[in-house]
Amino acid sequence: MRQKSRKFIYRTTVSWAEEKKGFLCSAGKPTIEVATPPEFKGHEGIWTPEELFVASVNICIKTTFLHYAQRENFEFLSYESEAEGVLERVGDQFMFSGIKVRPRVVVAMSAQIEKAEELIELSEKNCLISNSIKSKVEVIPEISARG
Repeated sequence: MRQKSRKFIYRTTVSWAEEKKGFLCSAGKPTIEVATPPEFKGHEGIWTPEELFVASVNICIKTTFLHYAQRENFEFLSYESEAEGVLERVGDQFMFSGIKVRPRVVVAMSAQIEKAEELIELSEKNCLISNSIKSKVEVIPEISARG
C-alpha cells in the first residue's frame, strides 16, 4: 500500500525583546526565551539557535526510535541520549560540520539488544530532521540489558 503524499506546515514566531534576546513562540506551546550565545557576544543561561538545532536532531532520533519501537511492539526500559554539535568556520562562514547523537537504551534481556540496535539504525536512517540538513549526523548507540 502506497502512502499518499502529505504536507505539514509548522509555524513559529520570534520577537526581539532587548539586547540580543528574544522569544520563540508557537500557538498552544510555552514561550521560550532565546538569545545569541555567549561565544557570539550573547547571553548566558538562555536557549540559543545552535542548541535548539542540535536538540532538534537529538529529539528526532528519539521520536523516530519510539515510532519504530511502537510499530514493532518492542519494549524497552529506558532511553536517554546526548547530542553534541560541532560549529566551526568552514571557508568564510560558520556551520555545523557534524552532530553526534549518543542514545543509551536499556532493555530487559540481552536477547533484545540486537533488535534495539536495529531500531536505532532505522532511526538514524529515517530521522526527518537529520535527513533535511547538510551536517553529517552520526548515531553512536549504547545498548545494555538488565537481565
